[in-house]
Amino acid sequence: MRGWRGTLARVQQEFQRRPSFDDSLQVEPLDVPFEAFALPVSEQPLVSVIIPVYGKLEYTLACLRSIARHAPNAPCEVIVVDDRSPDDSAARLEQVGGLRLLRNERNVGFVGSCNAGAAKARGQFLLFLNNDTQVMPNWLDGLLCCFSDREDCGIAGSRLVYPDGRLQEAGGLVFADGSCWNVGKFEQRDAPPWRRRREVDYVSGASLMIRREVFEHIGGFDARYAPAYYEDTDLAFAVRQQGLKAYYEPSSTVIHCEGISAGTDLHAGMKRHQLTNQKAFVAKWETALAAQPPVGTSLMHALRWRRRGRILVVDSMTPEPTRDSGSLRLSAILRLLDEQGWAVSFLPDDGRASDEEIRALGALGTEVLCRPWVSDLPHWLRAHGHELRAVMLCRHTVAGQYASLARKLAPKARLLFDTVDLHFLRERRAAELSGSSSMARQAQTSRKSELALIEASDVTFVVSPHEQTLLAAELPLAKVELLSNIHEVHGCRQPHPARRDFVFIGGFGHPPNVDAVRWIASEILPALRLQLPDARVHVLGDVPDTAREEWGGVPGLELHGRVPDLAPWLDGALASLAPLRFGAGVKGKINMAMSYGVPVIATAVAVEGMHLKQGQDVLLADTADAFARAAGQLQQDGDLWQRLSLASIDNVKRHFSSRLAYEALERALAPARG
Repeated sequence: MRGWRGTLARVQQEFQRRPSFDDSLQVEPLDVPFEAFALPVSEQPLVSVIIPVYGKLEYTLACLRSIARHAPNAPCEVIVVDDRSPDDSAARLEQVGGLRLLRNERNVGFVGSCNAGAAKARGQFLLFLNNDTQVMPNWLDGLLCCFSDREDCGIAGSRLVYPDGRLQEAGGLVFADGSCWNVGKFEQRDAPPWRRRREVDYVSGASLMIRREVFEHIGGFDARYAPAYYEDTDLAFAVRQQGLKAYYEPSSTVIHCEGISAGTDLHAGMKRHQLTNQKAFVAKWETALAAQPPVGTSLMHALRWRRRGRILVVDSMTPEPTRDSGSLRLSAILRLLDEQGWAVSFLPDDGRASDEEIRALGALGTEVLCRPWVSDLPHWLRAHGHELRAVMLCRHTVAGQYASLARKLAPKARLLFDTVDLHFLRERRAAELSGSSSMARQAQTSRKSELALIEASDVTFVVSPHEQTLLAAELPLAKVELLSNIHEVHGCRQPHPARRDFVFIGGFGHPPNVDAVRWIASEILPALRLQLPDARVHVLGDVPDTAREEWGGVPGLELHGRVPDLAPWLDGALASLAPLRFGAGVKGKINMAMSYGVPVIATAVAVEGMHLKQGQDVLLADTADAFARAAGQLQQDGDLWQRLSLASIDNVKRHFSSRLAYEALERALAPARG
């Protein structure tokens, strides 16, 4: 299935000499004298961790010590089911504080022990964990996060790694004959393909979470697979039959000493049941297996069996939603592409992505292609361009570099150009404001390059109806789709009397924001404080030290920098200011404020293409005194404030929803199916 080169590489990986343990994993030692310890415990657990054991006490204790060391945030209970162990496991485990110990009256095997533990569990979720595992930070909370993020999640499974640090399993594949394949075995665990959440055929019962009500509805692990093997695969197929999915969750990592409990010989011991149970599995799921990849399907195609195809998205840097509006929009686009069934890869042109950014995009189902794993886009395209069905290049600076290369190296891919905003339009307005002839010439140069890129692309995305109309006149034959900002509606959570002060949302990496803050500091805020003497403006976004030195002493101006959560500020703000004097596109700062029901005072340039009308859902102001008068109106007139708040929320629902963006992407990518 991997080809002879892949098979040879896997054999070499298996037999290369490696240390027994990866020090970075902090594996618990086995050969330590027993000392009493306690596990996290709750009288109202959200999760019941169920560990079946049959001897191997030293592994069980190491597993429990790792749980004590990496206690989850969610309330949980730990249940150990002793299956008539031949050693003194039960007696020693009684000394572990907080542990619920169950003893089987007779040996019933892995399947029976798991079902017995589930019958006594009190949590809403069941997490089945092998006793020859050790958990890492976020092991339990990461699995819970998968359920909270994905409504269709029926099962979530951890990233399993060997004690030497190599990947053991990133979910599993099932072929039409019922044979299974542990995806990613012996690969580097942090390589890009294994850092993204994705649907899989099954996950190993070594670390598997499921809702208790779903487990009970299905009837638990099927006893026909007793004592063990194929029960986890069968459970995943049963969950899929209920309209749910099994997900591999890379943010949850568990070390698994594979083969310790059952050995590795398929013809002896517990392992002998694997071949027998495969036949039982095929007999039960014959119809469902007909839709699985045929035996002999390449691993690349099998991994994307349920996907529409592979799409590559390239932007100048990795999106970070707390940094800027463009990042928030791109993250939402990546999520929607995953929902539409695409295998999504993202490449930052600067090559950089932090662990947290990789984790965040991985949770959206996106594979991040960054250094040191990927050197640059040209090298990656030469190796993988033939796999692509679409390439989406964001911003004209990126598209200008790579559009021709993508056409050449990804010949089967649709070329999508996401303008983010029309750069030349923003530059032209900045030139008009400043009166700079050199800026005007730069705007004209940008116009030529952007229009050429739009002509060369299969589909171009713009964020505002104004830009779509402008391009229709400039390039009537170009296919231009409106793919605007995408916002969740949070709603108004504080009444008018509880609100005070004003916010400006935006970082100094964007020239219109720098100009806006300068205007606030020099003219708007002084005029505003004549109306409201105690008024303050909170600037929320990246602020350089030079700006702090220049404006840090302005009365009422508070430069907070980037904040992790805008909600506390927007829940208490009387209004959001958007004093933009030049720019293009749709303003995320306005969308964000309105999604919280916060009225906005803005210039006409700021609200361009946002379906807003003066006095109906926004207050317009083009001078400092006009901003101050509007602020005074909102402070004094609670009815006006309430009308604008409700209209703001309605505007976001009607014009900036996920549904509209989903439909735009579907139209753009419909011909690329396959």
